Amino acid sequence: MDYKKIAIIGAGAVGCYILWGLSQKNDIELSVIASGARKERFERDGFYINDQLFTPVIKTPREAHGADLVIVSVKYNALQSAVLDIKEIIDEHTVVMSLMNGVDSEEVIGSAIGEEHIVPALIKVASERKTNRVFFDPESTVGIVYGEKGGEKTERTKALERLFEGTGLHYRESDVILAEIWNKFRLNVGNNQPQAMLGVGVGAYGDSEHVAAIRKGLVDELDAIAKAKGIDLAAADPVSIRGSKVFKKARYSTLQDLDAKRHTEVDMFSGAIIRMGKELGIPTPYNEFTYHMIKALEEKNDGLFDYE
Repeated sequence: MDYKKIAIIGAGAVGCYILWGLSQKNDIELSVIASGARKERFERDGFYINDQLFTPVIKTPREAHGADLVIVSVKYNALQSAVLDIKEIIDEHTVVMSLMNGVDSEEVIGSAIGEEHIVPALIKVASERKTNRVFFDPESTVGIVYGEKGGEKTERTKALERLFEGTGLHYRESDVILAEIWNKFRLNVGNNQPQAMLGVGVGAYGDSEHVAAIRKGLVDELDAIAKAKGIDLAAADPVSIRGSKVFKKARYSTLQDLDAKRHTEVDMFSGAIIRMGKELGIPTPYNEFTYHMIKALEEKNDGLFDYE
């Protein structure tokens, strides 16, 4: 098998990394999924990726029906809408790969279309998005990690390797993909959120014992939940424990969202930790505080406290 018809749902920072790489392939049909005014805007404006203009084919979900591979890279608050698009795109042979943050998007998608369609995966790309412009360093980007839950190499994963080969994308197959996904989740919970509350660059983690202590409190709660769920975080490749190399001034996605007055993915980060903690009887005070603080910052951006 080979993936010849590829549809990308979500054209933000992650989607643009995939678009940048797969645009190098001449033997595939690559499209970005959008409808209505968004489709018109994408067709009119295109996407600037590292200052290069990309003008991919834009298809509605109906037009993309029968795609071989659907790559999902939307924000968490757009997941339910994306699920509706996925259901319209897929047929019995379609494979779906979610490159979203968190640890539950594949479960949400799989419950709607069947887990047999899913190849678990994650992505690490340190990028910055401003309107339709995305910037990232291709060389320092960790890239895509994928694999079957059971760890076996299959025709589906071999086809992914052939698809990504020669594209400039960084990728690898893992035989412990769940541990890899949870390690990325750990990085997001610990690294994304404290700097977002403070509005500072990632250098704060090394320069302040107090910021480092907040991060430790958040990830200690996650580690307790992972242990209770039987997730062996140590099984992942050592590179998965680290993020992409960035400058001290770097601002990760949660802070980028707040800077742009967008709502964040805190429901997927601390929100998920709180939910799992309640299910397992594990206290999560650091994550509860963080969740409410970031939600309050969203409300501030929305103008809720503009009392004058």
